[in-house]
Amino acid sequence: MIFPSVRVACRSEIFDQLFPEPGIVMKYTDVEPGLQDEVPWSDSLTAYDKEHFKTYARFLDASADEASYEEMAQVILGIDPAEEPVRARKAARSHLDRANWMMTTGYKELFG
Repeated sequence: MIFPSVRVACRSEIFDQLFPEPGIVMKYTDVEPGLQDEVPWSDSLTAYDKEHFKTYARFLDASADEASYEEMAQVILGIDPAEEPVRARKAARSHLDRANWMMTTGYKELFG
């Protein structure tokens, strides 16, 4: 799976040992460099799309796992939704919208 599901509700003994403070969220170091808060939109593929195809795949996987926008922003984009809730939601939504566009329309340019 591309998206590592981490939910506080799924705490375990090992999780509690690693993160003893309640509410602590794991930070991921595999956030792609060069991610913007808002995806540059175009009716055709952009350099940004090609550069961040892996990020789009992670968003689609997270969406299929019913992750919230907040979870996606934290894990995939490295934005803390507790500190920046509006930015986190807007950035996650922008990337998920573009990922869906890629899967319904944009892929044709890659393989057409």
